[in-house]
Amino acid sequence: MLGEAFPIPQPEVHMAVRDALLALLTAGPAYGFQLHGGLATRTGGRRSINVGQTYATLERLQKQGLVEPAGTTDDGLPLYGLTSAGATAARSWLEGTDAAGADPWDETLDRVLIARSLPGVDADAVLVAERGRWTRRRDAASDSDERSTVAAAGTSSDEPAPAEGERELVSLVTAAERSRAVAVLGWLDEVSAQERIPFAPRAERPRRGRRPGTASVSAEPSDANDAVQPADA
Repeated sequence: MLGEAFPIPQPEVHMAVRDALLALLTAGPAYGFQLHGGLATRTGGRRSINVGQTYATLERLQKQGLVEPAGTTDDGLPLYGLTSAGATAARSWLEGTDAAGADPWDETLDRVLIARSLPGVDADAVLVAERGRWTRRRDAASDSDERSTVAAAGTSSDEPAPAEGERELVSLVTAAERSRAVAVLGWLDEVSAQERIPFAPRAERPRRGRRPGTASVSAEPSDANDAVQPADA
């Protein structure tokens, strides 16, 4: 196969993994490796992070009062559960609050995929809210393009008309933002047309998982927003 002979490099992406993990915990307490696998599964395989980052993020969430110990599995794996503050943060993300510094498209894609796969989440409400946000972004880009046209015509007395090269660049940026918003709205329409099939967390036992008393994993990510880096090969 072409993809096997010539692997297609995956783009470097960033996301606030903390919000996705909090959303997964709305389905009930889970152990670390279960959450690690669930993150990849519920994003259609597009999110594969280092397992150490999953545990480091869970530890940070405990320090922030968003996650708390919730007992252990039968074979001793510690379970994590949401605090009331954590449940509020999870709902806020599902309702459309993007992580600081995150790309809106990445947030929308992850949010919609996770919402559609999680039992008990109003996925239709998530779609409606996302469609509203991207409609506003599309309209804002169109309005910005119109204002640039007015400025180029020299009809604004507040600021001097921009140079020709500057006008072209501004126009290209607004066109790109408008095109992206239109594309996202088209994708949301495709999602709406498909049947939603939520599924419960996997019940099978993992081959890995941190047990009480084990040494801490690798250092926490340096980015304050838990930005994901590509997983180690």
